Amino acid sequence: MTEQQFDPHRPSTTETGVPRQSDEYSLSVGANGPLLLHDVELVQKLARFDRERVPERSPHAKGSGAFGELEITEDISAYTYAKFLQKGTKTPMLARFSTVAGELGSPDTWRDVRGFSLKFYTEDGNFDMVGNNTPIFFMRDPIKFPDFIHSQKRTADSGLRSANMQWDFWTLSPESAHQVSYLMGDRGLPRSWRHMNGYSSHTYMLVNAEGKKTWVKWHFISEQGVENMTNEEAERLAGSDGDYHRRDLFDAIQRGEYPSWSVEMQFMPYEDAKDYRFNPFDLTKVWPQKDYPRHKVGRFTLNRNPENFFAQIEQAAFAPANMVPGTGLSPDKMLLGRVFSYPDAQRHRIGTNYNQLPVNAPVVPMNSYDKEGFMQYHHSGSAAPYAPNSYRSYVSKEESRVDNGWEADGELVRAAYTLHAEDDDFGQAHTLVREVYDDAARERLVNTVAGMMADVEEPVLSRVFWYWKSIDQEVGEAIEKKAKEHRGDDVPGA
Repeated sequence: MTEQQFDPHRPSTTETGVPRQSDEYSLSVGANGPLLLHDVELVQKLARFDRERVPERSPHAKGSGAFGELEITEDISAYTYAKFLQKGTKTPMLARFSTVAGELGSPDTWRDVRGFSLKFYTEDGNFDMVGNNTPIFFMRDPIKFPDFIHSQKRTADSGLRSANMQWDFWTLSPESAHQVSYLMGDRGLPRSWRHMNGYSSHTYMLVNAEGKKTWVKWHFISEQGVENMTNEEAERLAGSDGDYHRRDLFDAIQRGEYPSWSVEMQFMPYEDAKDYRFNPFDLTKVWPQKDYPRHKVGRFTLNRNPENFFAQIEQAAFAPANMVPGTGLSPDKMLLGRVFSYPDAQRHRIGTNYNQLPVNAPVVPMNSYDKEGFMQYHHSGSAAPYAPNSYRSYVSKEESRVDNGWEADGELVRAAYTLHAEDDDFGQAHTLVREVYDDAARERLVNTVAGMMADVEEPVLSRVFWYWKSIDQEVGEAIEKKAKEHRGDDVPGA
């Protein structure tokens, strides 16, 4: 058996390799007569075309990416024994950038969070970092994630996107305040994928050779600098070049202008998490850098465009479940939910054996007892398909404590995180708006939010004003005043 080869210089064939009689003319009864069902070439071509599209991703449908290399330049062996994170190691990788809410045909420049997903093809198997261009997210419990995505998509009756629906969900979920403040600020409209940072957002674990555990947040800092665009620029580009970000990345790499990011980490000692002033596993919170500064680890560079967008980007499958020895998860509830949800979505979207596709396959040999399913290509021949067995060379029977776990004890409950000393929904959002944004950035924020209020209904409208006043009283009042002016509502004291 040989692998299927594609030869663009060979006369056209059917999918089974038989030469085609014609690529232009169907088989008919005479030149003007009816077509025939037994025209195998026509039937195969139409049936294949009917099945050409795989289901688009639910979130992160619109995106693109490129291949590159990660190089570790600093010694972090005190934190992890992961081979691909040792100083001097170079690892091939794939990056995919995307919007969250938009469908495949949506413009790149809508105000939205950007996905920032990385796949590293390591000698211990694939390691995926599935993050965003924001260090936080809208919620902290995965049971709310489908509802959040529904609120950002389209209404059931008109099939249109709705600001009222978005703000209804956000204002009834005050834990969203930090992320919404970030999204409505300047970084909600990055100039290009090359000019935005990426973040793990979640807290992860690293383990060193002695078994010492450390909590970690990953940061990917653009070496091109962070640049954003205005609402007016984004709106213009949405109409004139809906694929602006995709085009920018592809063209830059084609010109030899390879974008790169500094890979940096925040390290938190394992024991610090128990009584840190914020819950370190809450996805709506950051770790202030004055407490846990960023440390440079290395850099990655994207230097190769895809040769086939569908095979190498659309079929690329990322999942935070893809860990390697020396790394691990954390008690972050959103992360633990994604560990199931992401690979399950890929099984639905591109098939049970999606990890056998070249773009998703590891670069190391596999010895798996998984078998069959749609489109299985790689297999173990006649080897025993069960474990334990008497025939295959290795069956894992290790029984021990895992080195990347943590302690947990308590009764089964459905409850919010236990609060730490400074946990609340609006505090870090206030710090962002009041201490990180300057006056000009706050004014742009006010204009952006107020401009979205034209079709927002009561009681959602009043709750939007409460929401922003809870973040920052002055900003909230300015949003209320400007929104009412735009709407023609009565403005007290105006």
